Formats: sequence, C-alpha cells, structure tokens
Amino acid sequence: MTHSLAGKVAIVTGGATLIGAAVAKDLAMAGAKIAVLDIDANNGALLGEALGVDDVFIETDITDDRAVADAVEETVRRFGGIDIIVNLACSYNDDGFRATRKDWLSAFDVNVISAVMLVKAAHPHMLKRGGGAVVNFSSISAGCAQTGRWLYPTSKAAIKALTRSMAMDLAPDGIRVNSVSPGWTWSRVMDQLTHGDRAKTNRVAAPYHLLGRVGDPAEVAHVVTFLCSDAASFVTGADYAVDGGYSTMGPEQAVAAIPKLAE
Repeated sequence: MTHSLAGKVAIVTGGATLIGAAVAKDLAMAGAKIAVLDIDANNGALLGEALGVDDVFIETDITDDRAVADAVEETVRRFGGIDIIVNLACSYNDDGFRATRKDWLSAFDVNVISAVMLVKAAHPHMLKRGGGAVVNFSSISAGCAQTGRWLYPTSKAAIKALTRSMAMDLAPDGIRVNSVSPGWTWSRVMDQLTHGDRAKTNRVAAPYHLLGRVGDPAEVAHVVTFLCSDAASFVTGADYAVDGGYSTMGPEQAVAAIPKLAE
C-alpha cells in the first residue's frame, strides 16, 4: 500500500521551521493540499516558494482561539475541507527551575492547549469528510530528564497523554490520533550553533543515538506522512520514536562504561 494523500487537505502548525517545512513538503509530495499555520511570516512565505505552490501560508497565532478559527475557515475556503492535522508548533523557551508561572502557562498554551483548540476547531470539518488523522509532536524529552529543562519535557509528556485521550474519544468519528517523538533532528538552532557544521553535530550526537548521528527533518516527515495515510489505517493512540535509537539506550549510552574502569 502506498502513502498517497491525493485529495486530502492537511493543516500543519509550526510549518515555518525546518522540520515543519519538511513535513509540509512530504505531505504535498504525497498529494495533499497544505495549509501552514505559523507566526513566522518571513519563513512562511518562503515555504510556499519552496513547495512551488500558492496559498500555503496562513499567518496565525495558535494561542488565539479566534485566529485559529479563522485559519480553519480560511483553509476550508481555499481547499474545500480538512482531513489531516499536524500539531508541530511549540515553544522551546525553558528556564527550568527559574521559570515563572507565566513561563509555564505560556509553554503549555503553545505546546499542548493550542493543539487541542485546533483539533476542536477543525473537528466539524473532519466529520464532513468522514474522519481523518491527527499527528501530535511529542519528543524524546518526554521520557527522560534533561539538565536545566523542565517546561519542554513536561509539556511533551503531556502531549503523549493527550494523544491517547484524543485517540480514545475521536475513534468513533473515524479520526485516528498518533504522536511522533523525534530525537535530535537538524534544525536552525543546530545550524546556528555549529555554523552549519553537520559533521560536528553528528559527532556530538553520536553517543546518544544508536545510529550515530542526528536525524534529518525529512526522516521525521516520512513517518508523519505514513501516519496520515491509509497505510496506517489500523494505527491510533500510538507514539512513534523517530530518534535513531535514543530512547532504546540506557544511561550508559552507546559507549560501554565498564571498560572505562580499567583505563
């Protein structure tokens, strides 16, 4: 079975990021029409050019319910309906123990609550199409402690729980809901920190990933497209680790610890 999405309409939040752009491109290559919701107008406009199609980007603050409702209606106006939701947008702001109540509420507003509000707004339109698919972005951070990070891991763990609850209650509507948990994936932050040195990034990532490197945005996108397609027609409530083996390893990582005692 192919991963064809011909005739489908997908909304991708956070589509102006490198991973978001890769997801939008992969869904489009599978035949879907794409609406990208993001607050980054500059990169959003460039995405349309990269995909070679018009009317892709809708500048949207996903923490504003009115803006989300308007974006959903605009998507339906442009493309005729909605079949797929990819909740990728997130906040990486995380000051750990020093974070304020406002910081916590902001992180959960972007990373969790906005995903719920978008699905709620799109739900009537998905019902009209006979159902559909939702893919929420969690993270490897949801399953492990990371120094100095509290907000991001906690919100991503919440996404996993949310995905299971969504899957339970939306199954009767023919809507499948799954999540993906990427490992280290090449991003603008990595590009900036290393001045574009992908090889250095891979060296730093190697001890934490069985495959010895960071992931490529396209590799995450392929899994998202699969979950949105009929090839995953019996998959719901699941989390897919797209992490190069990160979540498989224990604290000893990819380098044997015991031999170090003899050094």
